[in-house]
This record gives sequence, structure tokens and C-alpha cells, in this order.
Amino acid sequence: MTSIKIIGAGSIGNHLAHAARVKGWGVLLTDMDHEALRRTKEEIYPQRYSEWDAEIQLANSKDTVTETADVVFIGTPPDSHLALAQEVLDNAPPRVLIIEKPLCGPDLVGCAEIWEKAEESGVFLGVGYNHALGANTRAMDELIAEEPRGMPQTLSAKTREHWGGIFKAHPWLSGPEDSYLGFSSRGGGACGEHSHAINIWQHFAHTLGAGKVQEVTAVLDMRRDGNAYYDQLAILGLRTEQGLVGEVIQDVVTAPTEKMARIQWSKSFAEWHVNYKSGADAVIRGEGSGTPQIALFEKTRADDFILEIEHLEQVLKGTITDSPISLQRGLDTMMVIAAAFRSAKEKRNININWSAGYRLEALQ
Repeated sequence: MTSIKIIGAGSIGNHLAHAARVKGWGVLLTDMDHEALRRTKEEIYPQRYSEWDAEIQLANSKDTVTETADVVFIGTPPDSHLALAQEVLDNAPPRVLIIEKPLCGPDLVGCAEIWEKAEESGVFLGVGYNHALGANTRAMDELIAEEPRGMPQTLSAKTREHWGGIFKAHPWLSGPEDSYLGFSSRGGGACGEHSHAINIWQHFAHTLGAGKVQEVTAVLDMRRDGNAYYDQLAILGLRTEQGLVGEVIQDVVTAPTEKMARIQWSKSFAEWHVNYKSGADAVIRGEGSGTPQIALFEKTRADDFILEIEHLEQVLKGTITDSPISLQRGLDTMMVIAAAFRSAKEKRNININWSAGYRLEALQ
């Protein structure tokens, strides 16, 4: 039986625990807070999935540092991710280590070190940008591959979503200042928490052969709410190594939610949608003035995480050679996030020197 140790019994930890049990995995769900473990067993899990699964083991994370597993998932606040990842690799390295997004805060502390550690360890490390694993994403990738149209005129991506849904999933939080969510410096705010849009923009740029993001221009709408200080809106202009130009918009205020990406060629377009309609993602393609074709992909919220577990099964089997959720892809997204904060602060374009590594010195 494949085993997974999950560090962090919050919303994401419960999603992953359920997905792993659906696939028949053994699950050890840990947290350093006894109340979080109680809440998981008595409230979160049974309310979402109708009843508690007695096969899930619960434990204090401090007591399981040397506990081995095939897969370890870190689902704690972003500013704790990389220290925990180092601890896992030092004490009980798994075959696969997945870190929830965003990888860290925009200071990039620990990024260069975890990249070096990953290369030395032989462990597969990934970051939980699971929208890159969806059926709609695979369909979009196939569309790009099967009908090459050359470099598009532009690429756009949006994750515009009021974070009320996050607080509904975490009812023990009274507002942004109660967690990392209300602090951009800790990985919260629009740029960090909703960085699925930056990541999927980079994913499609990769599929298109446009190269890495080389230039970032950003405007961030920073807000102070009590002790919290976060960006409620992030608007990024991006240019890749091959000259593809486009934009990313992320916010924590839009309702209803808009999660989409669009590739625009000279005579055609393709759109990628999450939750295009209730219970379905979509890919829309259009040519000239013709009627757009809509392909729907049915899914539930639980399916996002089941697909992630299925992907990790393939990683464990060695059949995945270029994972869209690899550590490198997650670090590439962190570099764009960090560049956005630098650009907004200094009110200028920021160039990313990829040869300088995953550190602030690469932002020029």
C-alpha cells in the first residue's frame, strides 16, 4: 500500500487525505495543533465527505518527524514550507515530496537551498499547482500541439476570486489577519494565494515554446486591514525569452469567480476555464467569425485532488519525466511573484536573470 504523510490538517490537508483514501493509500495526517486534529476528525472531514474515515491516522507532527512514507505533503502556511521541507529531507526523505502553493513568501528565502537539496537528494519535489493537471489543461496542451499556429499574439490568465470562499472553508478564521492570508510577506494576498494564474500562464508559455518569463511589470493594490497588509489586486505584464507578451490578473475581491486563460493567435483563439459552469471546466476554441466550440470536462472539487494523487502515482512508477507540478515550475512561479513585488515597489520593469539562481539577486 502506498503511504502518505500530510503535514498540516487544514482545508488542503483534508482534501489530500480524502483523495489519497479514494485511491486506497494509507494516510497519516499530522498537525502541531491538537485543536486542528480534533476539528479535522469531528468537523471538516465528516462535513465534506459524510463521515470520518477511521483508516486515517492522526498524530502530532512533532512526534512524526522521523516517520517514513512514500509521499509527504506539506500543507502548512507558506512561510513555514521550506523549513519543513528541509526537515523532511534531513530526517525521513520520502520518494515524493509535495509542497502546497505558493512555495514561500516573496523574499525567496530558502528557494536556492531547496533547489540544491532537491538535486542532491534524488527525491521528486513538486508544488501543488494542481490546475496544471486538470483535464481542461491536458486538452489545451493537446490543442496547441496538434494544430501548431506559431507563436500567439498574446496570452492572458486570470484568477479573480473573492476570498470569502477560503474563509468559509476555514470557519475558525475570523478574517485575513488571523492567518498568512492577510500578509503578502508571508505568501498571502492576491499575488501569492491566487498564483494559480501566474503558474498556468507559465505552463501554457512552456507548452507554446515561448520560454521562461524574462520581464515583469506589476501594479499591486496594497491594503491595510487592522494588522493585515496584503495586495487585494495584482496586475502583471509579462514578456518571455521568445518575446511572447501577455498579462495576468489576480485578486481576492471578485464575485462571481473568474478563473481562465486565453491564447490569441492572428485568426483563432483558445480559452481555458475553471468552473466554467457548475460542475464543469471547459476549453473553448474559435476560428475567425465562426461559432466557438465548447468542450466541457465534468469534475467536482474533490476531483482536483484525486487527479493530483493519480499524478503522484505515475511519478512513483517512474512514468512521468516532465511534471507540470515539478519544483522547478513552482520555483519559476515564485520568481515571477518576487519580481512583481519588486516592480510594484520600485515602479519599473524587472528583468529575471535565470542564470543567477532562485534568489533575489536574479531580479534586475
